[in-house]
Amino acid sequence: MTSDRRIFLKQLGLGAVGLSMVSSFPECLAAQQTIHPRLPRSAPEAQGVSSAEILDFLEAVGKSQHEFHSFMMIRHGQVIAEGWWSPYAADLNHMLYSLSKSFTSTAIGFAVTEGRLKVEDPVISFFPNDLPASVSENLAALRVKHLLTMSVGHAKDSTPIIEQTDNWVKVFLALPVANPPGSAFLYNSGATYMLSAIVQKLTGQKVIDYLGPRLFQPLAIEGMTWETCPRGINTGGWGLAIQTEGLAKFGQMYLQKGAWTGKQILPAAWVEEATTFKIQQPAEAGKDLEDAKKTSEWHQGYCYQFWRTRHNAYRADGAFGQYTIIMPDQDAVICITSESASMAGEFDLIWQYLLPAMKETVLPPDQISQARLKQKLSSLALLPPKAQATSPVAAGISGKSFKIGNDANVQSVSFKFQKSSCLFTLKDAKGAHPITCGIEKWINGKTDMPGTPPKLTVGALGPVSKVMASGTWADENTFQMTWHFYETPHHDTVTCRFDGDKVKIEFLSSVSEKLPAHKETRPALLGQIAG
Repeated sequence: MTSDRRIFLKQLGLGAVGLSMVSSFPECLAAQQTIHPRLPRSAPEAQGVSSAEILDFLEAVGKSQHEFHSFMMIRHGQVIAEGWWSPYAADLNHMLYSLSKSFTSTAIGFAVTEGRLKVEDPVISFFPNDLPASVSENLAALRVKHLLTMSVGHAKDSTPIIEQTDNWVKVFLALPVANPPGSAFLYNSGATYMLSAIVQKLTGQKVIDYLGPRLFQPLAIEGMTWETCPRGINTGGWGLAIQTEGLAKFGQMYLQKGAWTGKQILPAAWVEEATTFKIQQPAEAGKDLEDAKKTSEWHQGYCYQFWRTRHNAYRADGAFGQYTIIMPDQDAVICITSESASMAGEFDLIWQYLLPAMKETVLPPDQISQARLKQKLSSLALLPPKAQATSPVAAGISGKSFKIGNDANVQSVSFKFQKSSCLFTLKDAKGAHPITCGIEKWINGKTDMPGTPPKLTVGALGPVSKVMASGTWADENTFQMTWHFYETPHHDTVTCRFDGDKVKIEFLSSVSEKLPAHKETRPALLGQIAG
């Protein structure tokens, strides 16, 4: 590209994105005519990866504190390893938390491609009816690129404030912009929500619908859902749920610089702009930045809603361990969904086992290791807790209704024990909310139980959740249920302590278990057998 053309494009606010990006979009859309539902599969050794070393990774995961839900590894465009820890499965969506941000960034890329906006556009220009009475100098200086790079200028994340209101856009714009936009990085999910709001403002479509013909259809990704704010705008910074292979296709498309099945889905110039270093994250108080860069995945630089990571890679990631890791030097993509309190610990396993497993040349077939790996991947499972399968207490309480006396929202609970299951039912003013638990085994079902599924964020979800539930007797007076909401990273532990004709039921979500600062809000229920 000539220097004159570069200058012209910068004047348009497109940065490194070329004019071909704008003119090529009809051709990009044509890519949806060639649909490949699944990525191709291959033996690891055929793509230069050791089956034995992938197996070592899985064994290390099994011995770790991390609860993995899915794993998919792609090398040279071929899926070489994939597995789901039952009850999680290939055909199920998984809540992604902030991994959603990279999809929102992609929507902005398409909108820039179509000439609908420029990254230099003022944010206030999109929302004239939601502006505060007085627009500060810093707010006036806020550009789309500052939303993309988490450099809004707020003193703290806007999310906890805006999500408690009806009009998130108006409240975001009313917040003080303490620092000049672009001057400092501050993780701010509200900024990503504003990107989603901008897309909807310009196109009249939610981000999930706008991405349909541009991303999801060409990549044959189906069934995804995205939470919304009270005004029906996708939450942007969180709330997308998608299948693991959808994450793999997304990462592979980025690895291929926006190309898919021989067509340019997203211009390569935008991919380059969106995934290269834009701003440095600061070190924690009292820490040295250069030391942090040596070991921390959160100090390698931030892009347009993507993170730079070590080994010249970049990633989309979400809370509790949701990842699409794009590794250009290795021509690889690694996707993981999980629930972990230590995302850094998960990366340590990836770098220790999977990075050295990738060789520069094709490896000789290793049929023994391949067979062991295949067996391991096909038998992954989260095991239900086990203590005691029976208790003499069960017969005396089964079928009885316990009237709840300390919570005005709950009328009663009941337990119906059978040989291999327990039907737990909570009743409130809206009706009955049952969950059937297997006794020391999982039973699959659906529930609209109040307070479920547990989650870290705010946003509209469907009224019914898929759940795998199991129960065991911790002792003869304590029945403990585990409810695994397997389209999310999370589960509930429900502890029921019986004392004669009384019961005390305590709830603990895995969100609160992993993040003690996120306190459990559901009170213990105190009940007594009615009548």
